[in-house]
Amino acid sequence: MSSGDIDKPGLLGGRLQVAREMSFVGRQKELRLFRTAMNGGGCSVLYVHGPGGIGKSALLRRFAHEAMLAARQVFVVDGRTLEPSTAAFEAEAEQVLRDANTVLLIDNFEHMQGLEGWLRERFLPRVPLGALVVIAGRYPPDMRWQADPGWAGALEVLPLRDLQITDAQALMDSSGVPAELREPLLAFAGGHPLALLLGAAVAVKDGGASKRWMPNHDVVATLLDQLVGELPSATHRYALEICAHAYMTTEDLLRAALPEEAACMFLWLRRLPFVESSSLGLFPHDVVREVLEADLRWRDPEGYAVMHDRIHAHLADRVRAASDADVPGAVAALLYLHRDNRALADFHGGHDEGEFHEDVLREEDVGTLLRVATTTEGEASADSAAFWARRQPEAFRVYRRTETGQVVAFSAWLPLTEIDEEEVAADPIVAGAWAHARATTPLRAGEYLAVSRLWALPPFRGLSPVMDLIQWRIIGNCLRAERMAWSYIAIRHPSHAWMEHLRHYDMRDITEQPRLGDHAYTLFAHDWRAVPAQAWLGQVSRLPDTTSPEDPGAAPAELAVLSQAEFSEEVRKALRQLSRPDELSASPLVRTRLIAERAGQDPATALGDLLRQAIDDLREDPRAVKSYRALSATFLRGTPTQEMAAERLGLPFTTYRRHLTAGIERVFADLWHRELYGTDTSSAHS
Repeated sequence: MSSGDIDKPGLLGGRLQVAREMSFVGRQKELRLFRTAMNGGGCSVLYVHGPGGIGKSALLRRFAHEAMLAARQVFVVDGRTLEPSTAAFEAEAEQVLRDANTVLLIDNFEHMQGLEGWLRERFLPRVPLGALVVIAGRYPPDMRWQADPGWAGALEVLPLRDLQITDAQALMDSSGVPAELREPLLAFAGGHPLALLLGAAVAVKDGGASKRWMPNHDVVATLLDQLVGELPSATHRYALEICAHAYMTTEDLLRAALPEEAACMFLWLRRLPFVESSSLGLFPHDVVREVLEADLRWRDPEGYAVMHDRIHAHLADRVRAASDADVPGAVAALLYLHRDNRALADFHGGHDEGEFHEDVLREEDVGTLLRVATTTEGEASADSAAFWARRQPEAFRVYRRTETGQVVAFSAWLPLTEIDEEEVAADPIVAGAWAHARATTPLRAGEYLAVSRLWALPPFRGLSPVMDLIQWRIIGNCLRAERMAWSYIAIRHPSHAWMEHLRHYDMRDITEQPRLGDHAYTLFAHDWRAVPAQAWLGQVSRLPDTTSPEDPGAAPAELAVLSQAEFSEEVRKALRQLSRPDELSASPLVRTRLIAERAGQDPATALGDLLRQAIDDLREDPRAVKSYRALSATFLRGTPTQEMAAERLGLPFTTYRRHLTAGIERVFADLWHRELYGTDTSSAHS
């Protein structure tokens, strides 16, 4: 069909064309390539591809306008209305084979993708030189175009991306979007033309819209139809929803939720026109991500929560299992699941490795460390940095610009098992951490505390991509740690935003502020025995608006941190109360890590089960059989008095007491070990 047939003045098509011309913005690079090709200075075939709604049809209409202004005959073939056969196509497009002054525009090519090989091998070679063909579709061209040397100079491939920010703003101007709606509309739609236009049409009509505007369900549904379309099955939809929720999707991640279908679903995802690939995995176009997320949360909030929990559990396991170098990326992927939580910092990560990267400290970096510390925090801080670089060089990480290698920041994670007078004298911040720990809940045998220090050039001290990397490293250290009692983060003059950010992560600022030279530092502390890593992660992982104040899981209580002597005394009491669950429920032991690890079970029941298990375990040790019998007779069989228990066992009372005391000590030692090290005791602290 000739483009000029419906665009003449006096027809509705002419009026529509004028309105479209007025709203067309950007695409200057694509227009330059088209003009060059039309004037004989470039290719003969332009292949434009991009996801739905990205503006391919609008660009082709602009190409048609440009061609008519240049007195070229324009013909349009639309894949949505044409039968996908070679005969139908040739009948519609035959004019381009006879006239070198013709421009042929093929739109919605994805509907006739099966003709691509025939078009490349049979039809296009018959087009006269001087004619120009533009193909526009959702999918990129087959690799055989580029593998054929004959097409090297004749084909130009144009991937169509989002509009630049200035062009997106110009499109909102042409749509009459008021100033107060631009920020939320851009946050939702970015530079995606269809999302911008649909959002603008709805937002402009909504007289009550404000900076908190969000697209309604009609906008979301329309975008889903246009961008995603019909999906082959519920499994395909679920795979796509996982891809939208996760930062990057790998086959391994899909396997966590779709164990039988992961491989084929990953192959299907990577072929979708709105899904792109990076070195880290697959990710959808931002607008597709937004509308899929919004639709699922509205349509099936319970299903959304289940999916979130599965992905969260998989990514949390990945943080714990990651190699040291992969820890920041693994934490970033985990935290990305909470991007809608406004209490968290903005997610600055890109779809690849990013502008900055983390490195280990080398000897040649120490001079730079001292210069950065001196410049930003003074000589006292530099002296402290030098001390720790000698003392624990392995604790340091260096942050460099990826492109130039320029060092912009340093961090150190200092694990400390006992007070060392030299360390305390060299670093008032470490001294302050020890003073706080000793004054609150001191370390128990086998535990340690860790102090985080950082030195960054001024442009990178606030919430920034570099600070993201540093905080991901800190969080990774905390989630991977074993036997860590306290962690401390030292910040010089933290801003209000930093204070709120760290408090959200349950890092509480303490009153005492240690000083290094002329500067005071705020210490943010967390007791990992009171709120262990799993409980802490559960608080962070909660979806907004998915728990009520009455929900017992909404705000887990802090755990009790008992000294060894206190723990021993409570175990003895609990053994005596073993047959009385109401009294067991009042034991401080039900608020220890020991019981917290048995989530989902009544605490008093869990404590009773643990005590019985600890007694029963002694039966398997030939050296402890006598202790097992004494404990069993005394606490499991409900014998009223110890004298009667000794009589039942046929033992002198002093012998019975010796076996009983030894058995209680064995039970205490077992439970104390679990309290300190958890159920899995194979890992060493990091």
